[in-house]
Amino acid sequence: MTATTASLTPSSQMSNLTVPKTAMVLAAGFGKRLRPLTETTPKPMVRVLGRPMIDVVLDRLEAVGVERAVVNLHHLGHVIRDHLKTRKSLEIIFSEEEEILETGGGIVKALPLLGDEPFFTVNAKIIWLNGKTDALLRMAQQWDPAKMDALLLLQPTVTAVGYGGQGDFLMDQTGRIRRRPGWQVAPFLYAGIQICHPRLFRDPPAGAFSTNVVWDRAIEEERLYGLRHDGEWYHVSTPAQLEEVERHLGYHGIRF
Repeated sequence: MTATTASLTPSSQMSNLTVPKTAMVLAAGFGKRLRPLTETTPKPMVRVLGRPMIDVVLDRLEAVGVERAVVNLHHLGHVIRDHLKTRKSLEIIFSEEEEILETGGGIVKALPLLGDEPFFTVNAKIIWLNGKTDALLRMAQQWDPAKMDALLLLQPTVTAVGYGGQGDFLMDQTGRIRRRPGWQVAPFLYAGIQICHPRLFRDPPAGAFSTNVVWDRAIEEERLYGLRHDGEWYHVSTPAQLEEVERHLGYHGIRF
């Protein structure tokens, strides 16, 4: 992280805060929309301002006290493994997928490695900047396992750099979220970061499936919550979006 982003230590931002010590880092995808870059480079290893996105994600996790990261691998997984093998300050465990299992299936396969406590899940293909307080710490402060199975970081749709979709969720005043009606533009999109309790993935479908499947059940049970991100967020899915994101970050003097 840089001085441009929120870089305070966890103890200086929030005292007596319980932060998940384990994180699932989703790094197995093909990154098809980012071709030709991803024909030889796995998407999490694509560089933004000279730094692989997965390194930025792991730095963010380590900065708030995460001690162990489970990284799932499939497409060009050996490249990610070789890159991360020299990182010693954070315990890294790899979850190999012979066939890609999507977001939900990948987490289910990794559950024995993640343990019984709540954990962060972060897509290794996103770039975010913190507001006044680190977004991961804000999530830990908001997390309430008594009423939540998952807490999603939500980015306001209109301020997401590189994003052109219609959003994902609506959120009420208590933080409970529901799906965007098909005809409506939603005010929030999923920012690729969540805190999950393992029970979110109870009785999962077999094989590959999207996390949306278990989110929908949590919505029905009123146990899916969101937290509005108060910093900036960048969507990197195409070469054009990568150029836009780098241009925007460079203009504001951001360094990783």
